[in-house]
Amino acid sequence: MRILLVVYDNESYVHLFPMGMGAIAGVLLEEGHDVVIYNQDMNHYPNEHLTTYLDQNKFDVVAISLIAGYYQYQRLLGLSEAINRSKNRPTYVIGGYGPTPEPEFFIRKTQCDVVVLGEGETTAVHLMNAIKNKTPLKDVLGIAYLDDNGVHINQRPPQIEDLDALPLYPYHIFPMEYYRLSRPPKAGATDFGMPMMSGRGCTFRCTFCYRMDTGYRARDPEALMDEIEYLYKEYGVNHISFQDDLLMTSVAHTEEVCRAFAKRKIPISWGCNGRLNYCSPELLQFMKDTGCVFINYGIEAMDNEVLKRMKKGLRTDQVIKGIEDTLSVGISPGLNMMFGNYGDNRQTLKQAVDFLIKYDDFAQMRTIRPVTPYPGSPLYYDAIRDGKLEGPEDFYENKHLNSDLICVNYTDLSDAEFYDCLAEANTMLLENYYNNARQSALDAVENLYGNLDASFRGFRHSSGGTDSVNMMT
Repeated sequence: MRILLVVYDNESYVHLFPMGMGAIAGVLLEEGHDVVIYNQDMNHYPNEHLTTYLDQNKFDVVAISLIAGYYQYQRLLGLSEAINRSKNRPTYVIGGYGPTPEPEFFIRKTQCDVVVLGEGETTAVHLMNAIKNKTPLKDVLGIAYLDDNGVHINQRPPQIEDLDALPLYPYHIFPMEYYRLSRPPKAGATDFGMPMMSGRGCTFRCTFCYRMDTGYRARDPEALMDEIEYLYKEYGVNHISFQDDLLMTSVAHTEEVCRAFAKRKIPISWGCNGRLNYCSPELLQFMKDTGCVFINYGIEAMDNEVLKRMKKGLRTDQVIKGIEDTLSVGISPGLNMMFGNYGDNRQTLKQAVDFLIKYDDFAQMRTIRPVTPYPGSPLYYDAIRDGKLEGPEDFYENKHLNSDLICVNYTDLSDAEFYDCLAEANTMLLENYYNNARQSALDAVENLYGNLDASFRGFRHSSGGTDSVNMMT
């Protein structure tokens, strides 16, 4: 069959490689299907362009994958309308973190034919065979679908345990010259970057997380290095951003990845998502020695009671020690905080802000957003139970209108007090960030004219929209 995979535009100048679509494209190509990528992301096509494209090109299936979020939901509605208007409308399939917890809602809103639930490789193969051969969809595990009798939700298939048995992403059918321009934190000025996954899942159960599947499955580090070496040789990629929920799922797995990097000696820098309770000076130094330049930590709060109630599995003393150890070996830490969980108040927010300012290395701009109860997370079902949220339509249509505004308030603060706290916190964080940028610029002026710094590369306008200087040699 001929299958169109739509990569939606999030209005960024450069987008990350769409790994979900890469995984689906790989298994479908292996099955002999003709797979075409529709890059709305790179080309910034208006939605009506997709209608015209489908009118002029015959496809058997069109598919979109997306995560949960107000912006992604609005993009999906627009693209769905474009698909449904087509004179040659193919079978329409959606999947991903967004539709999986609430398939009936998404079928009704998008008028799609099928929702793929959870990880999609096995399901996609069986689904395409059923569509091609016109066999009953009731026999396809891992889907929800609409027929004359309403919406049916089929049992999920077993998870894919051997991730290395899956085919490599078919990078050659994607615009790699575009995707390799991504700029992850601490990538060098001339680096070409790509996201990758060293595994799937997470062993922790944070209340705000809306994970599709349970448990953790790691890729073999040698197979991982094979793919990295391929990207380096074929596309010049020399920076890898591991997008796993958690690469540092254990000390043992982290050490295995580091040993694989050390053995191959590919000139690659990399970053990952980490856990502070697994940090030690020895492990962090090993990571640094094998190319790690950035670890993104989900800290979320600097109050032990709040951390306990969100089931984070962390204590503030572990956070402080882990961040200090990370900075001491020369790795930049991503410091992620949220506000509005059970137990949060003005004091817990102040503790978070004080921490962020104390340990900020200015590799990223840091602000604090309200916690969002994404469908599928424990917080989502808490909100429904407590009458604060009616369900998916209330979430997407009424409550989750922007990631910086309250969706559900779990604190004892009024909404007005909540926003007052956030305004004060983010004012302090932004002043800290821009005061540092201002001082850096003034220091550059003094060094330029006071020391006649011939390596100075001029006063430049940064991509972030603020005036800055570029002092790279």
